[in-house]
Amino acid sequence: MDELETLREAVRFTPHNIPLRRHLADVLLKRGLAAEAEQEYRDALALAPDDPALKLGLARAFFHQGKGSHALVIVEDMAKQSDASGDVYVLHAKLLAASGDVAHAVRQYQRGVKKDGDAADPEFAARLGVGADERESETVDGKVRAAWSDDEPLATAEVERPTVRFDDVGGMQEVKEEIRLKIIHPLQHPELYKAYGKAIGGGILMYGPPGCGKTYLARATAGEIKAGFISVGISDVLDMWIGNSERNLHELFEQARRNRPCVLFFDEVDALGASRSDMRQHAGRMLINQFLSEMDGVASSNEGVLILAATNAPWHLDSAFRRPGRFDRILFVPPPDAAARAAILRLHVRGKPVEDLDFDHLAKKTEGFSGADLRAVVDLAVEAKLRQAMKSGVPQPLTTKDLAAGASTQKPTTREWFASARNYALYSNQGGIYDDILTYLKLK
Repeated sequence: MDELETLREAVRFTPHNIPLRRHLADVLLKRGLAAEAEQEYRDALALAPDDPALKLGLARAFFHQGKGSHALVIVEDMAKQSDASGDVYVLHAKLLAASGDVAHAVRQYQRGVKKDGDAADPEFAARLGVGADERESETVDGKVRAAWSDDEPLATAEVERPTVRFDDVGGMQEVKEEIRLKIIHPLQHPELYKAYGKAIGGGILMYGPPGCGKTYLARATAGEIKAGFISVGISDVLDMWIGNSERNLHELFEQARRNRPCVLFFDEVDALGASRSDMRQHAGRMLINQFLSEMDGVASSNEGVLILAATNAPWHLDSAFRRPGRFDRILFVPPPDAAARAAILRLHVRGKPVEDLDFDHLAKKTEGFSGADLRAVVDLAVEAKLRQAMKSGVPQPLTTKDLAAGASTQKPTTREWFASARNYALYSNQGGIYDDILTYLKLK
């Protein structure tokens, strides 16, 4: 039994031993198991909510999973304390650098190293341009961050040719119809749109709880019209040096223009286009201005470039993105209804051994489940069958009872999202943008 299994066994016997739980979480994080480490830190914090080592550990687990906003909430609060460790400031510096606020990152890194020399990270310091001497650091930092230089590599993304179509997406008929009207029909009947002087292209913003198929639908849209598909994540755009993030964004739009017709899809777009009124950093404002300029096609035409974006938090997106000509269609993607849940379950069990599945019954058992939740239900049922097969040596088909058991174990993850969304829909609903949420919750 290796160290990790020994620690897990020890925690099972003494679940209230906080130092032991922290050690297990630290080992998990060192081995790259950040998601498991996150859960262990959470469990330990439930027992000792004010433990600074556990808070820092949880922030590190978030950081390693790319959950920068989650980590910032913890670290910013800890950095305000007079007894904050040097490691807190260094982690804060890494998070700030990832968001583009390099100047603040340099200050926090130097503060952390001054407080505790052991907190230094030479590799990160080199990327920041921080030398041993503070005056030298400022000079190096200024030289390194010369943006838009010709010798810097450009950001590129893979241009996919998706084969999935709308028929492979369960439910969401209203959303599909809006996409057909905005994107598919203009490409299939260009002469009609040109007759009315209507450009082929534009943007659609999809929002709703996580796991409800926004990304999959965007890929299916490209497959439906046999267009190129470029998926843009936060890491494809954000760069720690001032000016490079805007440059990366420009090149991604140029890549889409070179491959038109092309669907340019921004996942978690609120991370790139957060409200400028909430920003303190100049760099973040510049990135949003660049984004708006690219969407407007100021320097290059966006004819044939179809811009789709998804967000779980539309209330954090800058209002300028909702201006006509940008994201002029904002579509709520709710959890699938009963018919859609049945369709999604059919898709997920396709190719698996099954026996007389009652999909309508299962749809009733999974009220409020997202598409991702339904996939988890099938995975749980399959895992249970595999355990049985390992004992008996004979694989058995999935039954309605197996999937119902999985549904009873898996809880809908959409509830937490609706708890937050409800407040925005009730008290921050300018122009009725969140009316669809109120209608779904039967509050209107």
